[in-house]
Amino acid sequence: MNMENNEKNNIIGYCTGETSMMKVSFVSKKPITVGEYVYLEYNNQIIIGMIESLFRGTKSLDEEILNPDAIEKILTINGDIDEYIRGNITILGDEDNLEIPKTPAKPGTEVKKAGKEILKKVFEKENAIRIGTLVSEPEVPLKLDVNKMVSRHLAILAMTGAGKSNATSIIIDRLLEVNGSILIFDMHGEYEKTKFTNGESHIIEPLINPRDLSIHEYKKLSKIGENATNQERYLREAYDFADEKIKEGECTDFITTMRHEIKNLIEDAESDDSNMKKYIDAMYQVDFKLDDLRKKYGKILESTDVCDIVSNIEPGKVNIINLSSVDEIGTDIIVHHTLKNVLNRRKLVLNGKEEKKSKRLDFPLFCIIEEAHMLVSQKLPTKSKSIIGQIAREGRKFGVGLCLISQSPKSLDVDALSQINNRIILRLVEPGDQKHVQKSSENLSEDLLKQLPSLNIGEAIVLGQMTKIPTMVKIDKFEGKTVGEDLDILSLWKKSKEEKEEKIKRDLAQMDEFL
Repeated sequence: MNMENNEKNNIIGYCTGETSMMKVSFVSKKPITVGEYVYLEYNNQIIIGMIESLFRGTKSLDEEILNPDAIEKILTINGDIDEYIRGNITILGDEDNLEIPKTPAKPGTEVKKAGKEILKKVFEKENAIRIGTLVSEPEVPLKLDVNKMVSRHLAILAMTGAGKSNATSIIIDRLLEVNGSILIFDMHGEYEKTKFTNGESHIIEPLINPRDLSIHEYKKLSKIGENATNQERYLREAYDFADEKIKEGECTDFITTMRHEIKNLIEDAESDDSNMKKYIDAMYQVDFKLDDLRKKYGKILESTDVCDIVSNIEPGKVNIINLSSVDEIGTDIIVHHTLKNVLNRRKLVLNGKEEKKSKRLDFPLFCIIEEAHMLVSQKLPTKSKSIIGQIAREGRKFGVGLCLISQSPKSLDVDALSQINNRIILRLVEPGDQKHVQKSSENLSEDLLKQLPSLNIGEAIVLGQMTKIPTMVKIDKFEGKTVGEDLDILSLWKKSKEEKEEKIKRDLAQMDEFL
């Protein structure tokens, strides 16, 4: 008898209208929420579904009743009005394999709430890390498949203040727990200060050996335009000269050696009676731009003795490159240069070339890029865009994973974003951001899209191969030192006032001593 009562209590509604293998409409009288999991029993199967939209109504108060006094009279006469809840369910698959059924449910089929036992069975994963709990069932943890997350890449998308820093920190901390090797391009210097509970941080200075930069990277840093063919020609001559001196062991300052060669070219041109004089201005421009490059990027290109960034990456740690003091062009070059070396060195591992063993990167790497819209832009032709796109397409074959983080999804290149198979989408209010994300996400339905503005801080929709089915999750609170927190403005103002008053007191005390 108790089992029968429990079964009846589990019934939240009934299928209505036309049903399909993928969608079911239902009506209910019980309070339920969007994102809640349900199941239907038919054809000797238990079929799991998720409530994606809900509507509440009553026949007593028809929408054609526009007079508030009439509504008040109806409420007075009838007391409690007869309400109904109508909604849509997306079919996720059968209980065992999450395979879509071959036939739709019959109208009138009971819709039952999925208890934690069923949900734990559905969401149970091996080789997975926990990031939170189901919004609809807080006792059921959500775990992400690490292999699928890293090899198929991840995007964390949210408006400012929605909780993406916390989500990122949780993922890093849980990956450290399983000996993950991580590289973060830290745009604001936040993660450098973070204390993770499950592993160590390793800080890498954003330094590049100037002899390791390609001619195209020097062209970008020097701001030599695409049509400045003469400037590019002399930059290339200076680059080749310095490169040759490096090989001969006669160069310790690459940029100075380049400028030295430019000055020689200028001197030869000024003493030449031929037509070379018309190119002197281009030579002077290259010299000026190399001088400007040294002034702007001298700190990241200061020595030919520095080891390249990839050689400094340590396995089993979160490796952090603090780029807060580097401008956008310098950041673009560092990210492009580093990711290109990461991919090439991982390729060496699979190619198994013994003579290049010292150059290999012997462990898979998960690369996290903050402010990804700056580097993988829909409009700007950055250097990083090409290598990030290449890793998104083929990185899984070589053990190089990407995580793109952005609070401006609509600015992200849609082609690159479509190569990222996994999503953690926190609150998004701006319609342009929502549509851009949906355009590049196969599993983000219109109904789920409508939920994005109503998500609370720390709640997210999780999609992709790293989770069996689309899921609404409450992400765990990061237990280490939190990154990305808003400043306590009131406390800072109070502290500033107190310090000023204290200084006035000290100054007055010193004046009294002299009187």
